[in-house]
Amino acid sequence: MLGHISFGVEDLGRAAAFYDAAMDAIGFARVFTGPHAVGYGIAGTSNDKLLLVLRPKGTHPPGEGFHLAFDVPTREAVDCFYRAALDHGGRNNGPPGPRPHYGPSYYAAFVVDPDGYRLEAVCQ
Repeated sequence: MLGHISFGVEDLGRAAAFYDAAMDAIGFARVFTGPHAVGYGIAGTSNDKLLLVLRPKGTHPPGEGFHLAFDVPTREAVDCFYRAALDHGGRNNGPPGPRPHYGPSYYAAFVVDPDGYRLEAVCQ
């Protein structure tokens, strides 16, 4: 359904360091680098699915109610995403584990990135 999504970030270098690690942990790579933006997608392509752009001063990311879930192939990828995120400036918002209230095979981890975006890695 979605072609791509863009996030406005306060510090592009800090955000890129976080997303370089978190996206690598779940099989994605930086596919675009510009002076005011970086993009992530499938390695070897130029088609970014997640674009980070410098946001204007005084603006803020969305609050409660917004989150982006990355569908990953294995529980190990969920665990790797969580560790990489926390090691690169993310905050815990729910450690890796089963979430049976979402479904019998739902395994996920939740983090908040350095700019306040709520992220999830999920294996179903």
